[in-house]
Amino acid sequence: MSWIPFKIGQPKKQIVPKTVERDFEREYGKLQQLEEQTRRLQKDMKKSTDADLAMSKSAVKISLDLLSNPLCEQDQDLLNMVTALDTAMKRMDAFNQEKVNQIQKTVIEPLKKFGSVFPSLNMAVKRREQALQDYRRLQAKVEKYEEKEKTGPVLAKLHQAREELRPVREDFEAKNRQLLEEMPRFYGSRLDYFQPSFESLIRAQVVYYSEMHKIFGDLTQQLDQPGHSDEQRERENESKLSELRALSIVADD
Repeated sequence: MSWIPFKIGQPKKQIVPKTVERDFEREYGKLQQLEEQTRRLQKDMKKSTDADLAMSKSAVKISLDLLSNPLCEQDQDLLNMVTALDTAMKRMDAFNQEKVNQIQKTVIEPLKKFGSVFPSLNMAVKRREQALQDYRRLQAKVEKYEEKEKTGPVLAKLHQAREELRPVREDFEAKNRQLLEEMPRFYGSRLDYFQPSFESLIRAQVVYYSEMHKIFGDLTQQLDQPGHSDEQRERENESKLSELRALSIVADD
């Protein structure tokens, strides 16, 4: 637990069994870990979708920049290639936006809603802790009078202290019992709650990458020159680069 009870006015009697305290700390610790993991997952999912959108938007901008390049105005074949690329990038961006919207709706928003439960849970735990402190304080008060000589005034104060203690003890026991029942149920509910979200995430990725396979397959067919391998293209590029270098040397002379 993160709260350390005050040492002043503590009862000698063990009012909460150690096994009960251990059970409470174990269950609450699991929920604290779940809260942190939920918060981290939501943050990482948001970063992932933002990066996905930035990637496809950048790809569209690159194709548009190429279309506006003077080189495309001078070479029809190059213009056709860049136009095909631009069409593919815009299709990719549209499917990517659809995927991100699906993930936002079925994964990120449910994560956010699930995380909104934890502040109420933490507040209930704090109320239970405050009730425990009140219980300990009044129990110590009862013990103090029980240890005194049993005179009339002392017995009267003892009776009053016991009367004050009873509702406080009952309040703590009710809060403690409720949390010990509800915390394991809430922790167990995470499986049924998140499974549809993760299934939706996988489906969104499968649909997106299936469409990407089609888009880039079509683009490959449009751009491929029959009989040209990657090695051949690399040699052609090196040859053209050598020609350009030669031109620059001539210019320097």
